[in-house]
Amino acid sequence: MAEAMESSGDGGTAAPRPLFAGLSDISISQDIPIEGEITIPMRSHIREFDSSTLNESVQNTIMRDLKAVGKKFMHVLYPRKSNTLLRDWDLWGPLFLCVTLALMLQRGSADSEKDGGPQFAEVFVIVWFGAVTITLNSKLLGGNISFFQSLCVLGYCILPLTVAMLICRLVLLAEPGPVNFMVRLFVVILMFAWSIIASTAFLADSQPPNRKALAVYPVFLFYFVISWMILTFTPQ
Repeated sequence: MAEAMESSGDGGTAAPRPLFAGLSDISISQDIPIEGEITIPMRSHIREFDSSTLNESVQNTIMRDLKAVGKKFMHVLYPRKSNTLLRDWDLWGPLFLCVTLALMLQRGSADSEKDGGPQFAEVFVIVWFGAVTITLNSKLLGGNISFFQSLCVLGYCILPLTVAMLICRLVLLAEPGPVNFMVRLFVVILMFAWSIIASTAFLADSQPPNRKALAVYPVFLFYFVISWMILTFTPQ
């Protein structure tokens, strides 16, 4: 108390002590164990760097995309319930198939005024407009699939019909006749059924159970129109 009175009686000239001044006198004994360590997850950083595509070459990017498109083609050729097309969707494959089909459906003409341009545009518009319409119908029915995922599936499932168009072009090189037509009819029906099975295998689980028929019916019409164009195709 006396020391406190003496310090208060110095005329208020004593400097105020810091708030945490007493903490400097506390020392941690070496006997107290300190557990834990600070580590930097180097492997996670390496994995993130390896998985990044910003530093890969253009050739590697193209090869990776081509392999992804090829895998999706294999899934369509061997249809089974899988979410590969839905998870890793792209529009490169559908664009390639649409252009290839439109080019093969062009009729050769000796008339210079008819160069086949409108025919290419008609096929291109029918394919993409039909796919967009089916996608919007699926969304309106309450499907849990995104817009571009549906376009991806519908576009990739044109692959069997594109193969049918290629076979029909080869068959048309022979003499026309009933046998020629029957062969083309069989091929188109087979590939038409293949496209329906492949598309429904990927899209079946994305629709409500009580509305699957309403979602599959436009898909049936879409591939039927393309099949009819292939079957009725004549070179000139």
